[in-house]
Amino acid sequence: MTKYAAEMFGTFVLVFAGLGAAVLGQVGVVGIALAFGISLMAMAYTLGPISGCHINPAVSLGMFLSKRMSLNDMLFYWAAQVIGAILAAAVVLVILHFGPGNYDAHAAGFAANGYGEHSPGSYSMLSAFLAEMFLTMILVVTVLGTTDNRAPAGFAGIPIGLTLTAIHFAGVPVTNGSFNPARSIAPAIFVGGWAMEQIWLFIVAPMVGAVLASRVYLWLKPAGK
Repeated sequence: MTKYAAEMFGTFVLVFAGLGAAVLGQVGVVGIALAFGISLMAMAYTLGPISGCHINPAVSLGMFLSKRMSLNDMLFYWAAQVIGAILAAAVVLVILHFGPGNYDAHAAGFAANGYGEHSPGSYSMLSAFLAEMFLTMILVVTVLGTTDNRAPAGFAGIPIGLTLTAIHFAGVPVTNGSFNPARSIAPAIFVGGWAMEQIWLFIVAPMVGAVLASRVYLWLKPAGK
């Protein structure tokens, strides 16, 4: 149970930091990207020895498809990650509720991921799908490569955190930046309406990206290694 609790806690920290930066502060794309990237880097070193610090269903899928975790573990990781993300979003919403003004998650959007009229840059559904798929692929390939048994030990958290930061620069203007179904599900539940109608894309596209990442990783990995 410890590793599942670690996944729940890590996802809580990631979503609380990233979503909090997006809706509580005036930090812009750079600040949001750094909030997600730095929190992931910190959790990688804190929780990596316990659970591997996936804190993202797409990463867990990539690990499963690369034969580095069991189906049972993947499903429990998914549940823990989604629960952690929802708890984080709930805490952020409580902070907003008791802050200045009367924050309405549905009206304000709560940094939920979206496309079309709900995209920060009014990008289409296809643009959003491609961005989420390929940017998630980059993240998952980075995770698979830096945690490979041939990679230098003790350094994985740095490139993984920097990669998450970098892909947010490209992804936030298109979709508000997901690359993580748990991160998308959490605010969408509180926003409801359009966010729940569009949530499918932010589950499917990152998962397809994870599938592509596992194929790329296994293709690049030397046979027998």
